[in-house]
Parts: sequence; C-alpha cells; structure tokens
Amino acid sequence: MNYANMEPQQVKELIRCGKIDYQTSGMCDGYAQANLCILPKEYAFDFLLFCMRNPKPCPILEVGDVGSKEIKEMAEYGNICTDFPKYRIWKNGILQAEVTDISDYWQDDFVYFLIGCSFSFEGELLEADVPVRHIEENRNVPMFNTNIALKPAGKFHGNMVVSMRPIPDNLVVKAVNVTAAMPRVHGAPVHIGNPGAIGIADINSPDYGDSVTINRGETPVFWACGVTPQNAVMQTKPPIAITHSPGHMFITDVKNVNLKY
Repeated sequence: MNYANMEPQQVKELIRCGKIDYQTSGMCDGYAQANLCILPKEYAFDFLLFCMRNPKPCPILEVGDVGSKEIKEMAEYGNICTDFPKYRIWKNGILQAEVTDISDYWQDDFVYFLIGCSFSFEGELLEADVPVRHIEENRNVPMFNTNIALKPAGKFHGNMVVSMRPIPDNLVVKAVNVTAAMPRVHGAPVHIGNPGAIGIADINSPDYGDSVTINRGETPVFWACGVTPQNAVMQTKPPIAITHSPGHMFITDVKNVNLKY
C-alpha cells in the first residue's frame, strides 16, 4: 500500500488497529514525524534541560502534562499510548520489551516528550531531487552510536546517535542547505565523510535500523538523531522509561513547512 499519499489520521488509525507495526519513513508525504521519550516526573525536568542543552539531537516539539496521554499540539487527536507503531520499554537502562501499545505500562506520573525527527526533512530532500537511499530500498534509516559527547544535565548524559544517508558528491551542499532550514527536525548535518572520525567502525553495520547501499561517488552524511535519548536512558538508568522503537515514529498533523525557521 502507498502510505505516502495518505493523511496522518488515516495512517494513525491503522497504527491504532495494529495494522501498521513497522517503520514509518516515507509515510504521509509533507507531514512531520516525531520521536518519543516518556519518563517519570522525577526525571522530567532534567531531561527537559538535557534537550535544551542539546537541541541538535533533541529538538522538542511538545511536552505533555504530568499523567496526560493526550497529544495536543502536534495532532488534532493523538494518544501517546497507541499512536506509535512500536514502543520500547526500558527498566534501569535495560531494554525489556517492544510492544505496540503501552496502555498497560502507563503511570500517573509519566511525562511525554515529542522530539523532532529527520524523516520530516526527507520529503524536502526528495523535492530538491536529492535521493534518499533507505526509502528507495524500502529499509529503515541506518543509525549509529558515536563518540560525540553531549552536554550533561542533571541525571542525563551520553553520546549522540546519528542517522546516515549516502548523498551523491555533487548534491552534498544542496542536502546541507535543504536540511539547515529545518532546525526543529535536526537541521544541518553534524558530520560529512569519514565515519571513523565520529567513532563509527563499520558503516555497513548500523547500531539501529538497516544498512543501505553506498555507491561510488557518494558521501555518507550524518545528521543528529532522535534515538539519542535512548542512549541517554541506557546511561542514566531511570527505573522505567518508554521510547519509540527506532524508525517507528508518530506522524503529526503538522506540515513540514511549518517547522521551518
């Protein structure tokens, strides 16, 4: 089925019904997507400060009220417990389970954070005739842990996670300019070229997502990634945290163009 031309509410209904439990890249063309981190109230302020100090990997789109499951700003109707295709449950920094509904895990002291996602600028890249390889190959975007240290805040610390897209050499500057116009969804790349310089040993073995083809005459380009909070959760070890499964995003009702500065 071609999800690119569907409206966000149509796709979210399929997600709520369990008919979509896979990655969302390329769905609902023109609409922004979002990452997720849910934490107990005790950890929420530190995480908010962590995001404010590290806006490239953690650009905040919306913060929920304590105990609220309702998404209010980024969608006309949204339920934080059901509207992501797949979630990850973390306890003391260790991944416990992946599920498609977190209603049974919900706590009255939870605070959710929606964080900008690089899937949101892929439509802009395609519009500018910059190829997006993982969409071409129907794969999840490759994501990597790096040695890029983040600014700590309270309990939270760790290194940046990046997503990678191979870009034809003659289009790298265009890709930088297109994405730089969208800082609320990670903006310009954080690194171009040699993956070893940011601690990536094997470009063909991503830590999250799928590997993609890198052709001769193409350069790997790396953007800050909203999976970064999951790395921070593993380091900080809160008693419980809930995130999206990498690549399995919330599709907002907000057009990408409205997230440009």
